[in-house]
Amino acid sequence: MRSDDEDDDKGKKKKGNAEKQSAAALCVGVGSFSDPSDLPGLAHFLEHMVFMGSEKYPSENGFDAFLKKHGGSDNASTDCERTIFQFDVQRKSFKEALDRWAQFFICPLMIRDAIDREVEAVDSEYQLAKPSDSHRKEMLFGSLAKPGHPMGKFCWGNAQTLKHEPKKKKINVYKRLRAFWKKHYSAHYMTLAVQSKVVPVRKVHALNITWALPPQEKYYRVKPLHYISWLIGHEGTGSILSVLRKKCWALALFGGNSETGFDQNTTYSIFSISITLTDEGFHNFYEVKKISLFFSLLSFLICLFVHAFRIYEEIQKIEANEFHYQEQIDPIEYAEDICENMQLFPKEDFLTGDQLMFEFDPEVINGALSLLTPEKANLMLLSPEHEGQCPLREKWFGTQYSVEGQEWMERWTGNLELNSELTLPAENKFIATDFTLKPSDCPDTEFPVRIAESDRGCLWYKKDNKFKIPKAYIRFHLISPVIQKSAKNVVLFDLLVNILCHNLAEPAYEAEVAQLEYKLVAGEHGLVINVKGFNHKLPLLFHLIIDHLADFSASPDVFSMFAEQLKKTYFNILIKPEKLGKDVRLLILEHSRWSMVEKYQALTAGLTSNELMDFSRNLKAELYAEGLVQGNFNSAESEQFLQYVTEKLQFSKLPAEVPVIFRVVELPLKHHICKVKSLNKGDANSEVTVYYQSGLKLLREHTLMELLVMHMEEPCFDFLRTKETLGYHVYPTCRNTSGVLGFSVTVETQATKFNTELVELKIEEFLASFEETLNSLTKEAFNTQVTALVKLKECEDTHLGEEVDRNWAEVLTQQFVFDRLNREIEALKQMTRAELVSWFKEHRGQNSRKLSVHVRGKAEDVSGSTYGEVSKLTFLSASPKMAGAVAIMDIPAFIEGLPLFPYHKILE
Repeated sequence: MRSDDEDDDKGKKKKGNAEKQSAAALCVGVGSFSDPSDLPGLAHFLEHMVFMGSEKYPSENGFDAFLKKHGGSDNASTDCERTIFQFDVQRKSFKEALDRWAQFFICPLMIRDAIDREVEAVDSEYQLAKPSDSHRKEMLFGSLAKPGHPMGKFCWGNAQTLKHEPKKKKINVYKRLRAFWKKHYSAHYMTLAVQSKVVPVRKVHALNITWALPPQEKYYRVKPLHYISWLIGHEGTGSILSVLRKKCWALALFGGNSETGFDQNTTYSIFSISITLTDEGFHNFYEVKKISLFFSLLSFLICLFVHAFRIYEEIQKIEANEFHYQEQIDPIEYAEDICENMQLFPKEDFLTGDQLMFEFDPEVINGALSLLTPEKANLMLLSPEHEGQCPLREKWFGTQYSVEGQEWMERWTGNLELNSELTLPAENKFIATDFTLKPSDCPDTEFPVRIAESDRGCLWYKKDNKFKIPKAYIRFHLISPVIQKSAKNVVLFDLLVNILCHNLAEPAYEAEVAQLEYKLVAGEHGLVINVKGFNHKLPLLFHLIIDHLADFSASPDVFSMFAEQLKKTYFNILIKPEKLGKDVRLLILEHSRWSMVEKYQALTAGLTSNELMDFSRNLKAELYAEGLVQGNFNSAESEQFLQYVTEKLQFSKLPAEVPVIFRVVELPLKHHICKVKSLNKGDANSEVTVYYQSGLKLLREHTLMELLVMHMEEPCFDFLRTKETLGYHVYPTCRNTSGVLGFSVTVETQATKFNTELVELKIEEFLASFEETLNSLTKEAFNTQVTALVKLKECEDTHLGEEVDRNWAEVLTQQFVFDRLNREIEALKQMTRAELVSWFKEHRGQNSRKLSVHVRGKAEDVSGSTYGEVSKLTFLSASPKMAGAVAIMDIPAFIEGLPLFPYHKILE
């Protein structure tokens, strides 16, 4: 099930007592590099087609339906030289699922009729990928390769390459697809892993420096690129990023090889450095000294780092610690990793080959380093300011670009001076050396208990005696009433959190390297601090964060750098149809929520660093700190974290309790539709969400809704994607909006293919057909689905983080129903088929409180700038096709007279 970040209960899937899922993954040693030149995208298309029924199990969506019934899921992906298929399911159904799955590789149906329809799904996937800058960069980079090199292939495939062109050229796609399958999907190219007890588009300035090196995969025991990227990407004092940050030129720097098939394969290995530039950094780009700085860094590395065995050993120790004490991952992910490793490494290294650094070899490292020279580098400078200066256009994704000659290179390579601020990383004080498990100092409990409480905060605690690893999780929510007072305050809070992260980046970098993780989130009602990792040095990191919050400051330079960056962030969110759709829906539903558009307006109106400092003082003056500690700490140590927060920040208690949810608008008993234009002028992608509001309900109805949506998932996919081919992403969602229950159906489509109103009518058609399906549901099928959901909720946690996420969701929403899963399982066991049918009918016809949100993409080519104005929504009226629906043309006017539900928590 899909879920929104802010408006759904997260982390509720599992409880800690039953069995794990079983999983399998198959890796086929063929990918898009093997596409025939006259059928680009054939390997990817085959990955889709293989799953459209087999001779033994001919039903087109049969495998998905089987998995849904037994709490499972599946996926597949095509890379350059490999294609991976994976699924998971409840253990008792694994044997049958494995047989059904195996048949796709033994004798897939691949019928002609399905081919035409599935081309649309591939095309829709391509359309969704088009606005992604990372995909555009890859495509552009590939297009610049030597003619005939596989890197230049169009791996995605679309309707043009798989349907229209072949038709023109009289190519029989059906025959070619079967021939490709026969040639490549052969047992000797396959590896299988099983786990079971079985018997800019965005607004951003970025500089990418890329080298194509000889293939490095054979050096997996040394991992030279990993070592070099560790040094280049280092963010501590004396690092390249530290020097650039001080000049206010860059915000982030990543170095390395992503280990995707495009970056690492048998023909080459890519090494790239990607730098996110500020406006000032972008305008300084053409300064010789700027680029020289990067290359002087590399010369510095070549001089010094090849002898730095100490650093290699440090990385080796960190990665070995992580490997020995790693938390289990989901079986489906594990199987996927292993089946791929089986294609890459000898048998003895299947489990460790991609994770450990086995031996330091200066020669191998030097070999790679010596190739990272200015002469061999490709530079790609991305910026919205290049609009109008790029006469060339990449064929498949339409990226505009220009190419510049060698004269720049001569200026850069002339006289490289070493920068005196660059130094080797110091010894890391955050690396754990004590891995002992601590004895309990109070009785063990199944769920967290409150061990400290005052008028300024409280702490929940649970000692881990199940996973028994020397790690811990610390989470705090610092609740404040000032954040939601105005759109301006919400923006200042976003800025505060971003700058706080910036201030922490250097001092906390060594902790991150030592596998201690931290995350600061600007929540809607407070600052959320998450810290996790080996418990030995975790308090050091926690104190560092609280100290920086207590002493928060932002110079005018840093402030303006982040204000300008935040503007881009808001812009990049607003141009995504699915994000805009969510913003509009929640703006209608959640009372006194500030929308992204209002935040963007407040930011462009202009703010100052003084206003930020005032806000910071107000925020820290009155707080309520709520925390949760789980893992390898005893209760006395845990209490000290709350104590540190209250003593260090010196805040007063809140004058009144602050609700951590919004009040929600009660929709009228009528269909309302809100249609807005997409804010990305150059994007054809549209999104339609049809939402039905249920109201204030108890835990039982929330569980019933989950069951309903689970029943709906497979028929929804079958009707709207497989048969109607409306789009690649179609899904129903169980909605919990600040405690108010509902459900929705979403379709992401393209305006060039379907009108959003037609899509909505098709969603309604699906819901009507689903009602018939429910009416004819047998008692046996109902019970199977209930059992699947019960099993899913009973499924054992694979690592402590899953348990912590679930408990934290209860603390964050101040509901504290830590045994929610048990209660939901009890509710499920008492449910009847009749109850499910009447629950669905309650949402239809005269009783429905229905809201549709449409974000309409562009249906034709737009001339002029693709960067539209995003500080204002354009509302569109509904056509007569939407008979009986009332169009919302002004959101504040619409919600003005509507009643609000009281604050509501789902406690019983």
